[in-house]
Amino acid sequence: MSRHAAPAAPPPQRGAMDEVVEADPDAEAEDQEERWARLLPELLSDVVRRVEASGGERWPARKDVVSCACVCRRWREAAVAVVRPPAESGKITFPSSLKQPGPRDSPMQCFIKRNKKNSTFYLYLGFTSSPVAKGKFLMAARRFRRGPHTEYIISLDSEDLSQGSNAYMGKLRSDFWGTNFKIYDSKPPYDGAKASSSRSSRPFGSRRISPQVSAGNYEVGQVSYKYNLLKSRGPRRMYCTLECPSAQETWENSLKTKFKRPLGPTTLRNKAPRWHEHLQCWCLNFHGRVTVASVKNFQLVAAPDPSDPTSSVDDKTVLLQFGKVDHDMFTMDYRQPLSAFQAFAISLSSFGTKLACE
Repeated sequence: MSRHAAPAAPPPQRGAMDEVVEADPDAEAEDQEERWARLLPELLSDVVRRVEASGGERWPARKDVVSCACVCRRWREAAVAVVRPPAESGKITFPSSLKQPGPRDSPMQCFIKRNKKNSTFYLYLGFTSSPVAKGKFLMAARRFRRGPHTEYIISLDSEDLSQGSNAYMGKLRSDFWGTNFKIYDSKPPYDGAKASSSRSSRPFGSRRISPQVSAGNYEVGQVSYKYNLLKSRGPRRMYCTLECPSAQETWENSLKTKFKRPLGPTTLRNKAPRWHEHLQCWCLNFHGRVTVASVKNFQLVAAPDPSDPTSSVDDKTVLLQFGKVDHDMFTMDYRQPLSAFQAFAISLSSFGTKLACE
């Protein structure tokens, strides 16, 4: 009896009721993520630390750090543990950094470009003292007229400036006179914070609202301009009341971008300018960062707590300064305890007509 190799089995015929099994792309992505996440924590931290140390002083070089944080959850946690917050490093790395306090010793230098045609404002991180130097885009805002009020929608996306966007960060809302503003955050600033119940908190300007996108607005600050008896001939008087988190607590909760409890309000006032007899105008020293005279220019310093007359504050250090350098170009420099988001919102309040002040 001869021995012959058994013939190969014919491929199974697919019937009408047969199921076709295909690869699950989500499962493949999970396997890929698990492969990267299986690195030893010590090795993973060393990789991120080396990437952080190899980066330059400018933000574009920090895209490598952001790329590490985008690999998976483990890599993101390692990146947050290695990369220090803006208050310590003086660098803005992740989007959550925009809502964290700036440096204490030296201001974070930024500039704002205005587009009058579409009432849009763009915030950039400036790298040099030249206002025309190329910067890194941070945030954008667009002005809308809503009944008797004006609203500035602030977004991480320079094109999608709607309250229903995933990039929505918050907004600034004025009263009819344009002298009192409220700053709203899109996320709860601390555990237990309650969203505003005003009609303006509802999404608008968006063609489609995703049910996963939070449209909440949480009040985190106020800006007011006091009545000016000299009208446009005198300087404006500003007062700001803000909820500012501590640098350490914000960083420990950086993935949530909120702090655990409400802190006492931080009160700021504009630094009073002095009258220059020779120039016949009100003057402030902006140390070369402002070159065009404008009623919009201001410097904010800490104000004493009126409820505590014994409290002492540093009213010499400028915490936020904003001023004009060209027709549609403005510089914005801020430091701790303010964040880039808060500084941008306060600066936006300077645009527009103040009926009771001018």
